[in-house]
Amino acid sequence: MTIERTPEQEMFARLRAELADSYDEELEMELDDRMASGEDHGSDESKAARQQYFQELFRLQGELVKLQDWVVATGHRMVVIFEGRDSAGKGGAIKRITQRLNPRVCRVAALPAPSDRERTQWYFQRFISHLPAAGEIVLFDRSWYNRAGVERVMGFCDDAQLEEFFTTAPEFEKMLVRSGIQLVKYWFSISDDEQQIRF
Repeated sequence: MTIERTPEQEMFARLRAELADSYDEELEMELDDRMASGEDHGSDESKAARQQYFQELFRLQGELVKLQDWVVATGHRMVVIFEGRDSAGKGGAIKRITQRLNPRVCRVAALPAPSDRERTQWYFQRFISHLPAAGEIVLFDRSWYNRAGVERVMGFCDDAQLEEFFTTAPEFEKMLVRSGIQLVKYWFSISDDEQQIRF
């Protein structure tokens, strides 16, 4: 038997789940202990779903640790780009990925808006210092693709600079790959309605 929830109850349940996902590891374990002891008033279905979520999360994080060890052992260089709409889950995904990895091996590059000086440089110059050395993984929380989206909208580039970006971005990425950097790209998207709810 399923119980119908009001929109308000549904929103509170959703907020509760989102807050639970944002807890750090110790609080997650405490929450799981409470759920196991029956202190939590969530449904059995909700408890089972969260337990399955954490089991799969820990399994996948174990695979990431193996990847990290392989990257170090082989001297591999990896860049992972996270792009997408605001509030689509980029930050949460990055948090879960880095949660169990060594910060000396896997680091996050989240560049702020370009400074006045950076606006006068070759566009890709500000990203170069963040590229990985041997045995490193760099996660870009947004990247050079900002030029085609946010920077254009915010007035950080004009039409000529945007066209130059479209011409040079594929060449820049080819140079990275030819130099031995593995480039992985993820795009996160949500509907307008979902984005409004999350904001």
